[in-house]
Amino acid sequence: MKEKIIIGSSQKVQLRRLLWVGPLTVLVSILGVLIVRVVAVAILQPDPIPLSLGWVIPIISTIVFVIGAVLVFALVSRYAANPIRTYQVIAFVVLILTFVPDVIFVQVHFLNSTWPITIALMVMHVVVWGICVVMLSKLSIETK
Repeated sequence: MKEKIIIGSSQKVQLRRLLWVGPLTVLVSILGVLIVRVVAVAILQPDPIPLSLGWVIPIISTIVFVIGAVLVFALVSRYAANPIRTYQVIAFVVLILTFVPDVIFVQVHFLNSTWPITIALMVMHVVVWGICVVMLSKLSIETK
């Protein structure tokens, strides 16, 4: 795998940096999701707390999907002519697609989904998307 990929006249993606940027992105994403979770539960006070706003499901799904985001970033950085912009577009499309199950679940009342809970989940998605895009795009770049 190439170590440096030119994305502009003075910027390069340092794939080697993903060894620390990737795990850091996972940890910060978990923290972001848990902050949203605590605020959502405090405001909504759901009874009982749905699995989607519990502790385990948000942490596990964040770990799995952020690792996926890091791997996609690595692949895009390796093969795309303009990896940062390409990754940002892919990440935005995936963000929009993550809303689809949430909306379907609330429409069919899956596991007693409600709009306030669904909006809290969507906020979690946006927080993780923002963390992934900013951290991976900014911390993996070497500028001269």
